[in-house]
Amino acid sequence: MHKLKLIFGFFLILISGSCSNSAPPQNKDVEEFINKWHIAAAESKLEEYFDVMSENAIYIGTDASERWTKKEFYAFCEPHFLKGKTWNFKPFDRQIHFSDDNKTIWFDELLNTWMGVCRGSGVITIENGELKISHYHLSVTIKNEKVTEFLLINQE
Repeated sequence: MHKLKLIFGFFLILISGSCSNSAPPQNKDVEEFINKWHIAAAESKLEEYFDVMSENAIYIGTDASERWTKKEFYAFCEPHFLKGKTWNFKPFDRQIHFSDDNKTIWFDELLNTWMGVCRGSGVITIENGELKISHYHLSVTIKNEKVTEFLLINQE
């Protein structure tokens, strides 16, 4: 009987240990997560857009002055979201990478935007079992053969 209790106890420990660890996110989970974030912006869903950002998130925009904390970015975005004047970025090429411990994810994506093709890159962390965007950087892409023209425009 004592042996049976030991085996049963060991079995319970194994089960409880395996249930407490959630499975690491898969590529499809991350794809869906980022897509929903972009859709929340397109549909002017302010809270939904910001709820998936970590409290210490940073958003870097296309202008050199655009480096915002989550709080600063929220203050910038709120009037636009409330008026329904947001952006609709459509990703068409995305690369996703996972750290060895599956706790950090980084990605880059090409986006069709009102500015033409842009590149976004970001870092996603897992906080309390949830995916959170910790860093996002949006940049305008320029064809190499157009850099000289860009430099002239940028000097103005």
